[in-house]
Amino acid sequence: QVQLVESGGGLVQAGGSLRLSCAASGSIFSINTMGWYRQAPGKQRELVADITSGGSTNYADSVKGRFTISRDNAKNTVYLQMNSLKPEDTAVYFCYLNHRAYWGRKSDYWGQGTQITVSS
Repeated sequence: QVQLVESGGGLVQAGGSLRLSCAASGSIFSINTMGWYRQAPGKQRELVADITSGGSTNYADSVKGRFTISRDNAKNTVYLQMNSLKPEDTAVYFCYLNHRAYWGRKSDYWGQGTQITVSS
């Protein structure tokens, strides 16, 4: 089993910045993609950004140029630097990773979610 612990959420004014962190622990063999999703009230969960083990990144159009995803493979940690935050960024943000066990099985793991609220 792999556990994910998120930190860095909170309340910020529009135009401000926050940095999310998500550390993975447990029976880790190989982590493939890591990323962040978010879910606003009444909406479906959507991808914010993800990053492969090789460092290739992918962003939702709504956050391009404002958010930056990075990872520290030695620490099994993924980060999301969020700048120029907007009220529409308000949501619960979930950390995610895809893990490969030594026998080849791939599994998805999710964090518990952290609330980001951007006030206008």
